[in-house]
Amino acid sequence: MKKILRFFDKLEDKVRVRLSHRSIFYALIGGSLVVLFWRGVWHTADILMEKGAEMYIYDGSKFGKFMYYFFYEPNTIIWTVLLLLLTGLFVSTMIGDRIILSGLKHEKKVDEKTEEEIREEEQQIVLLNKKVSEISKDIEEIKTLLKK
Repeated sequence: MKKILRFFDKLEDKVRVRLSHRSIFYALIGGSLVVLFWRGVWHTADILMEKGAEMYIYDGSKFGKFMYYFFYEPNTIIWTVLLLLLTGLFVSTMIGDRIILSGLKHEKKVDEKTEEEIREEEQQIVLLNKKVSEISKDIEEIKTLLKK
């Protein structure tokens, strides 16, 4: 199982790297697949609502009545928004974390940055990580000196 997961993880990395150099094409593929995924979810909910209505009308089933009202569109909006708010996913799902963060920092969006700008940021992050490591080592040395 680990070999299969590792294979698909590496494949996903390769595909993502290739597509990231063609952002418009990447957006078209990604957007289309996301829409098709949600179309499948939408139609599945419609099927479940119809099955619930059939169970309720023909059998008088309480579960069918529940399914019908649970997947009835206005009710679906209410319970999904509540669950998204509860899990903390509402804002990040609807807007996106990167857009929020770039707006707060007055930065360009990631897709507007050049590869050079992204590489510079990565180098800055590496330098900051090194500095933090050095500072933590210094703090540990100070702690050992204070203990003596």
